[in-house]
Amino acid sequence: MGSSPPTDTPLGASPNLQPMERFGRAPVLGSTETSWIHPDGPIFEPGDRPDPSQAEGTDLLPQIEHIVVLVMENHSFDNYFGMLGRGDGFTLDGDGSPTNANPDFDGKPVRAFHFPATTQPELEPCPDWNACHIQHNGGANDGFVRSRSRYTAMGYWTEADIPFYYGLAKTFPLCDRYFCSALTQTFPNRRFLWSGTSMGMIVTDMPDLAEVPPNGTLFDRLNDYSVEWRNYFGDLPEPALYPPVWFANDSMGRTYDDFYADAKAGTLPPFALVTPRTDLSEENPQDIQDGEAFAASIINAVLQSPCWPRALLVWTYDEHGGFYDHVPPPEAVPPDDVAPALLEGTHEPGGWDRLGFRVPCVVVSPFAKHDYVSPIIHDHTSVLRLLSTKWNLGAFTRRDANASNLLDCLDPSGATPFAEPPPLPRPGLEASEPGSPHDPVVPSPDAHTSGDKAPAVAKLGDPHHGEHEPPVADT
Repeated sequence: MGSSPPTDTPLGASPNLQPMERFGRAPVLGSTETSWIHPDGPIFEPGDRPDPSQAEGTDLLPQIEHIVVLVMENHSFDNYFGMLGRGDGFTLDGDGSPTNANPDFDGKPVRAFHFPATTQPELEPCPDWNACHIQHNGGANDGFVRSRSRYTAMGYWTEADIPFYYGLAKTFPLCDRYFCSALTQTFPNRRFLWSGTSMGMIVTDMPDLAEVPPNGTLFDRLNDYSVEWRNYFGDLPEPALYPPVWFANDSMGRTYDDFYADAKAGTLPPFALVTPRTDLSEENPQDIQDGEAFAASIINAVLQSPCWPRALLVWTYDEHGGFYDHVPPPEAVPPDDVAPALLEGTHEPGGWDRLGFRVPCVVVSPFAKHDYVSPIIHDHTSVLRLLSTKWNLGAFTRRDANASNLLDCLDPSGATPFAEPPPLPRPGLEASEPGSPHDPVVPSPDAHTSGDKAPAVAKLGDPHHGEHEPPVADT
């Protein structure tokens, strides 16, 4: 682990963020220009603390007692919020339709189109390593239709389809420069969330049963300082991304019913991680309204909890799912010296020196700024850096050492613009019974296709993947 920088080293600087701006005792870290926080470049190293003048384990955010993180699956910013009218979404023509397009194999432009239903195709789109690098195409972001996502990549949904999400993004701070951490799929990106690296993993597949990152994971570090945490999950516990970490912490697993009960009783832990059950995660072929209803039940439980006055919730997506986004991912700090596990002749060339595509992210808290769209470049390691900032933990890798920490989304005066939880729209599926707007209703696992990640990945490898035509596409 590296040494901490001098106490007079400015941690964050940009046109929108002054050096050493603070939220309470914690430094606000971020830049609008680069994915690293310091104007001189990625100068920080593993082990460097957010506040080097304080000991590791020091609570720098005592006014926030509960951090809840809910990470859904597989949607880009434009796919959900291109039509939001807030933040950097689609370019619209005179009729209010998106002009954004990608060429097909014949060079014919395929314009973004509204999906006619909230169910998703089974085999499209595709977010694997090769597809992502074809989609990115050196920064042109014009390879989505030519990748295995095909025409499906250009589809999007609107407020009529996901009204709760639109209400959430119109009310609380929206991060329209929040990118996933790598140009690849779920497991590697989720590893970045909790360890600052994927340890070379590029696919969603069974992880090595013995592998752990050299500097550990967030879960390990919280244990070191006796910080209580719980993972509320349905089928796949999040720490199992590194099996030895889960084997050592399986007592931290809880059900969704436990989450609702803890929120209602005001007994949420300092860190609560909610992992969606596979059939509620919004990954294709699921109906996205099932996932929205589930997410609404979690978020509403926090809004109505006695914990709300001291809570912060981050809602985001692990990766873009193969759906189109128009903003090219910026350069990134390679986390370590572990190269991507590429097979020569099989995988597109690439490394960890670029972020993945944009995904939706909203920061929900009574301390949240009113009417704010964050211009700061964030990625998944910003969530890790937020939690590290809370407890002044040393960085895990070079990536999170230089990452923003989402605190730009909070009112620096310490005021509580949302002291009274604001009303939000009902989700499209109706997540609650009439007259009881905050009672959670979680769809049955038997109602839609279920299963774990491995079969889903196998489907993406189907030789007929991408051969069927999508719904209507305007060209």
